[in-house]
Amino acid sequence: MHLETKLVQTGVGRDENTGAINFPVYFATAYRHPGMGQSTGFDYTRTANPTRAILEEAIATAESGDSGFACASGMAAIHTVMGLFSQGDHVLVSLDLYGGTYRLFEQVLTRYGLAFTYVDLRDASAVRTAIRSQTRAIFVETPTNPLMQITDIRLIAQIAKEHGLLTIVDNTFMTPYCQRPLELGADIVLHSGTKYLGGHNDVLAGLIVSKGAELSEKLKFLHNTIGAVLGPQDSWLLIRGLKTLALRMERHQANAWAVAQRLKDHAAVAEVFYPGLQDHTGYLTQLEQASGFSGMVSFRVRSAEQVPVILQNLQVISFAESLGGVESLCTYPATQTHADIPQEIRAYVGVCDRLLRLSVGIEHPDDLIEDLTLALDASLVAGGTVR
Repeated sequence: MHLETKLVQTGVGRDENTGAINFPVYFATAYRHPGMGQSTGFDYTRTANPTRAILEEAIATAESGDSGFACASGMAAIHTVMGLFSQGDHVLVSLDLYGGTYRLFEQVLTRYGLAFTYVDLRDASAVRTAIRSQTRAIFVETPTNPLMQITDIRLIAQIAKEHGLLTIVDNTFMTPYCQRPLELGADIVLHSGTKYLGGHNDVLAGLIVSKGAELSEKLKFLHNTIGAVLGPQDSWLLIRGLKTLALRMERHQANAWAVAQRLKDHAAVAEVFYPGLQDHTGYLTQLEQASGFSGMVSFRVRSAEQVPVILQNLQVISFAESLGGVESLCTYPATQTHADIPQEIRAYVGVCDRLLRLSVGIEHPDDLIEDLTLALDASLVAGGTVR
């Protein structure tokens, strides 16, 4: 079956007792054993839950993986995966990175003896140079958050295998509908399920998908032992989100492309970052490794003074954190998603005080373009006021 069909059919026919099309929410924390040494496959809900199991199977299938693990948040998923490593281990990480991941790595995991080096993963020679004897993995965001830089997953996985390293890819921006890193050689895929997979700004979740029996067993142990698992209600909400993922991603992408084109033409905008634009530096790589470009667009305005005027004048698009929901959101990375990254590092990477990030929703594109145009126009007027 095509992926669209697999997603829609998630859980259908799996509740044999009632035949429910919509798989039920199992709130039970404990399950009766048929007898001594016997189990229904469900003993305690931290270890396994019927509703969560349907979700985990669905995401593993969607990503062409062997096992899926649903976590309480995207950060819980990343932290669980980091449990694979020990004191003294070293990880290479995308230079342009979500601020929450940077915070976990630098303010928490370094205290446990892990070390991280941030590298422009588009530069293969820089990657090879940065590998040490203690290096155990390469952690990839592609597209990166928020500058939309594209990493060649197949090349990074090849380099990793040459050195016996794991390749871990955060696939939140793309989803398995547009990009499947495991098919390109990666070992582990991560998602903030809060974003596109849930799709409605109403669930907090994280997902892990692994390839290979041995690695999957290690992650199964960590998932159960650390215990940052997803509850049954949130698992059900994520199942609901998966069913409409294909439809939503098509609209997100179409709207993002239209918005990116308008931004390029506006006098208030200095630069636009969207992998679907042919002049994007990663456009050809994206065409080779993915089937789409997602709905995330970042752009720089010409002066930092324009930013508050733009944010105050947006009416359809909400000034808010997060991304991937049906509603369009605009984020100011310097003070929101990337505030925990030191200013000098943000400046070096390119996350400056003129950068805005759009999560383009599924509204009518004309309304989004009009909303942006009016806000950008206002920012060009000296002393522009909120309309």
